[in-house]
Amino acid sequence: MPKYKIAWLPGDGHGVEVQNADKIVLDKMELDADNIPGDLGWEFCCKEGNALPERTIQLLKKTDCALFGAITSKPKEEAQDELDPSLKDKGYVYFSPIVKLRQMFNLRSNLRPCKAYPGNPLNYRDTVDLVVFRENTEDLYAGVEFHPLPSEVMSVLCKHNQRMKKFEATPLEDIAVSLRINTRKGCQNIVRDAFEYAKKHKRRSVTVVEKPNVIRETSGLMVREARKIAKEYPDIPLWETNIDAMCMWLVKNPEDYDVLVTSNMFGDIVSDLSAQLVGGLGFACSGNIGDDYAVFEPTHGSAPKYAGMNKVNPTATLLSVKLMLDWLGETEKASRLESAIAQVIKEGKVRTYDLGGKSTTTDVAEEIAGKL
Repeated sequence: MPKYKIAWLPGDGHGVEVQNADKIVLDKMELDADNIPGDLGWEFCCKEGNALPERTIQLLKKTDCALFGAITSKPKEEAQDELDPSLKDKGYVYFSPIVKLRQMFNLRSNLRPCKAYPGNPLNYRDTVDLVVFRENTEDLYAGVEFHPLPSEVMSVLCKHNQRMKKFEATPLEDIAVSLRINTRKGCQNIVRDAFEYAKKHKRRSVTVVEKPNVIRETSGLMVREARKIAKEYPDIPLWETNIDAMCMWLVKNPEDYDVLVTSNMFGDIVSDLSAQLVGGLGFACSGNIGDDYAVFEPTHGSAPKYAGMNKVNPTATLLSVKLMLDWLGETEKASRLESAIAQVIKEGKVRTYDLGGKSTTTDVAEEIAGKL
């Protein structure tokens, strides 16, 4: 009986290729695990009307964690056009399976380290070493949206907020509304996770990134809860900054910052910016972490134009494997894997196209496996 059961979710585009890279490395490390494949992604949305079939949800419930490749997401109209003809006009609506997984399994914290490894020609600066904590289940990603705006919703909004009066003359079919929903518990959870991480890893500071001067209630709630929780960690300074200013300061002085914590949408934005500081999405790993389950994934998309070409950079997915090993308690293996990745980057002999090289996804995986 294997020690671990890992749900294996390649997803779309080059997801299959990056997960092949994961397998090369995990086989070399002899991780005592059973990798169980699951169906997920655009193919199943088009054929079945559901990008996350119920059979896959049941599979995940029987595993310890999941390793995810890549996902294709498209706007509402395009998704409808690509449905199998037998499914059209039957109420099927595309919803991102990775977002659904985060909400269904309460994977409340999205952990995104952004670390510059010496030798990477795409590093903005070799001194960058950031960790972004992104709230993962609420905010604008909760999926509470309206278009056209129902008249009863408009009536309630006008009743409770005078600022809605300016939109009363606008036809309801010309109004789209997305609700930004932050809960006190959600804010507390992500901030506490950030401080606990900073404490465990001896990080210098935690910066809460929001926009409370304009988005007073939702961003204000996050900042107020961060100030309360910061009092429990007197040795770790809490800094506060607005999301727009944070983007500027990360470009100017990224080494000044350490652990960033923010809500879902702002976290998505600031973590991609941080990823570019250390080489782009080919180096951007993440963990979607809850109390009892976790899904680990590179943060890049599925890049359909590269599907089947075996050319994308697998570093992001392999760093996600490192996060998974840490979460499973296999810290020695995690450390060895990161060291092997760093060594291959530093030597610069095996590089994919984004780094100016001609090596394949498989070449990089095998080179890293060889360093183990």
